[in-house]
Amino acid sequence: MSTPDPALGFDSLPFRGRATAASPVRKHPAVPPWRSGFAATVVWLALGLLTIYWPNQAVGFSDWAYTDEFGIAAITVGALLLAVALLGPRAGRVAQALRPAGPWLVALPLLFAAWEIATAKLAWLPTPFFAPPQSLVETYIDDWRRLGESLLHSARLLAHGFVLGALAGFLTGVTIGWSRIAGYWVHPVLRFLGPVPASALLPLAFFFFPSSYAAAVFLIALATGFPVAVLTWSGVAGVNRNYYDVARTMGASERFLVLRVAIPAALPQVFVGLFMGLGAAFSVLVTAEMMGVKAGLGFYLSWAQGWASYSNMYAALIVMAVLCSGLITLLFKVRDRVLSWQKGTVKW
Repeated sequence: MSTPDPALGFDSLPFRGRATAASPVRKHPAVPPWRSGFAATVVWLALGLLTIYWPNQAVGFSDWAYTDEFGIAAITVGALLLAVALLGPRAGRVAQALRPAGPWLVALPLLFAAWEIATAKLAWLPTPFFAPPQSLVETYIDDWRRLGESLLHSARLLAHGFVLGALAGFLTGVTIGWSRIAGYWVHPVLRFLGPVPASALLPLAFFFFPSSYAAAVFLIALATGFPVAVLTWSGVAGVNRNYYDVARTMGASERFLVLRVAIPAALPQVFVGLFMGLGAAFSVLVTAEMMGVKAGLGFYLSWAQGWASYSNMYAALIVMAVLCSGLITLLFKVRDRVLSWQKGTVKW
């Protein structure tokens, strides 16, 4: 084995990791600065300063409570966004989560600023119908217990009605989609009674059921069950017949065909029905609570409107929106988990 010539120096030694013209050194691409994060910082800081140093327009009372606290909170959000923007990739998962929401982080303080100016600063919008953002802070701090109890009651009522309706709709859809006899008798009933809004049956439900809670559960289940049943039936009836033929050649029984072929192939349609049923169930939930149940977010909303406490009404509407959005997000995650094996063939 030949030894390297010392006269040639260290560069003559064989070195696999040394960069050459044929193997250039790869450099990781630099992460561009978070421009929307810096813009959001400026807007949130401006919102905080505007809220604190621009005097409120007092109309009919001394002043809006929690004005300074709302301004300090806006300044704090701006400082945190500035820290994330300056740290860049070193902020880790926080930066990865906030970067896609950059435009929204700019739009939200602009919306709050317009809201603040039109209500508390210039009083363009009449009170008590319109209140500034800090009035919502006051509601959540002073009335959080009643709002929390209303939220728990609505969530329990919605869970009972939605689960019962989803199960009944799923079983009905599978039955009429698989059995021609069941489809002959049940399908016309669904077409006749299904389009009737569940809230239209509210007086009858409260008359026939022993309690308003049971009547509300029935109406929510009815609103949920119709779209789930129709789309489950459509999914089962639309399964490719070749799947059944292949399974039968392997000796599959009728039970196997239903449980292992028809239902898995129809699951994308089933989840579409669940999404539609969730929206209908939430609408019936609020209507039932406003008219008969006397509890929950719908009742809280009706109570606040009756006492002309519009800040409480807006606070309840925001809680409703968060609840519905959270349930839809949870249902999306369940769908992604259940249908992960179909991800290559189903549009997500």
